[in-house]
Amino acid sequence: MAGRSSKNIGSLAARRRRNIWIWVSAAVVVVVAVAAAVVLTVRPWTEEFRHGGLKIEAAPAPQAPSPQLAAASATAPAPSKQGLSSALAGVAASPDLGSFSGSVTDAVTGDVLWSKDSDKPIIPASTAKILTAAAALLVLPSDHRVSTEVVAAPGSNTLVLVGGGDPTLTAQADGKGYYADGPKLADLVAQIRATGRTFSSVVVDNSAYSGPTQAPGWDPADIAGGSWAPIESVMLDGGRLNPLVEYSPRSATPALDTGRRLALSLGMDPAAVRAGKAPVGAAAVAKVQSAPLHDRLTQMMLHSDDVLAETIGREIAVAAGAQPSFAGAAQATLTTLNAAGFDTTGVVLHDNSGLSTDDRVPARLLNKILTEAAGAPGTAQTSATQTQTSTQSAAVASSAGASAEPLAPLLDYLPVGAGTGSLAYRFTTPRDHVAAGWVRAKTGTLSVSSALAGYVLDNDGRVLTFALMSNDRPPEASRPALDAVVATLRNCGCS
Repeated sequence: MAGRSSKNIGSLAARRRRNIWIWVSAAVVVVVAVAAAVVLTVRPWTEEFRHGGLKIEAAPAPQAPSPQLAAASATAPAPSKQGLSSALAGVAASPDLGSFSGSVTDAVTGDVLWSKDSDKPIIPASTAKILTAAAALLVLPSDHRVSTEVVAAPGSNTLVLVGGGDPTLTAQADGKGYYADGPKLADLVAQIRATGRTFSSVVVDNSAYSGPTQAPGWDPADIAGGSWAPIESVMLDGGRLNPLVEYSPRSATPALDTGRRLALSLGMDPAAVRAGKAPVGAAAVAKVQSAPLHDRLTQMMLHSDDVLAETIGREIAVAAGAQPSFAGAAQATLTTLNAAGFDTTGVVLHDNSGLSTDDRVPARLLNKILTEAAGAPGTAQTSATQTQTSTQSAAVASSAGASAEPLAPLLDYLPVGAGTGSLAYRFTTPRDHVAAGWVRAKTGTLSVSSALAGYVLDNDGRVLTFALMSNDRPPEASRPALDAVVATLRNCGCS
């Protein structure tokens, strides 16, 4: 199942303690002996007594986070190929990596410092989303939006819900669905009612997409498992049956379900909703739009959202003049990358999310895209940065300006190790915690594949990009092994 939108890590507030003293007051024991009375006072129970004699220190002073943004040093020493090879020799040979390939590059010079079978195409899992994000950045404006419309023919009492390719629409009562800033079904309802017209039925037009609703190599069991819904041009909260749960079971008929919810909101019979096409000459009755592309790409990468990846893939296809289908979107992605000078030799794509076990991508290509995004020679220079707080080192980030390399935003979409998204619970063990906050990477996880592709600041202050891919081992074995490789890169002073 695919691993699932770059933010600062908050500090832990110090807890206040107070000492509790229990006084046993006026506790008097009278002892009568030979006409004499002796009065004894019982001593208080102290905190030290309660805690086995340990002394309790005062609570530490509260600390507030103080984020600092500083560019990675332009003069930091570069790792030597020999030094890096020596450092990686043990972790890269781990049997838990199975069929393993990888590539590590100096982001400043663009030189490949280490590689292992990096030209070998293997199953990428969700690191394939790097290809999707890169192609989207190359052919679509960052503020690109898609629309969901409701139309009706003149004189008709039938509404037609026309899907434009936005899975982020929500029907949540407070308007806060799974996706941040997603459009609201309630806004469509309000606009329809504002027309003053009377409507009695709803038809759903799902014709914006063509071809099958699932790709070769997808497992239908993952619909109930919560990874994906059939890819249709309109759905609520990515087809989630529980809109606020990431891996909620999904709808098998997301477009019709959206039409039924619209009908119910308008007081119509949801059972009467059917599929159809908008009639020629139908006039717009209501319209809402998605969040801009850069927000949706962030959500796609941060949480490895498969449905978002497929719908954005179709936006790429439309921009490239291809069919808005699985095949058309995958081909448009590769065509776009080829036109930008990337070598896609050996790549086989059946989707844009990496869910297909039939996909094949070489580590070389993933690493090259990340190196270009980081502004290596041949591209506009991007300064890699590091963010720190008073309690924990935060992620290496990018600070691309308006004129920077068009792929530079890709670096900011990546999850932070031990901090955000699909990396929130990685790099948390003593062995790999050294990389926590210093690595940003796209995850990839299927039952037969695990991968990490991103960048890290090494111990000398040098930015290294990497793509690491493991096949033929279960994730519970391969993911820790991959994290160990990245932790070694972070800990490397290999100059």
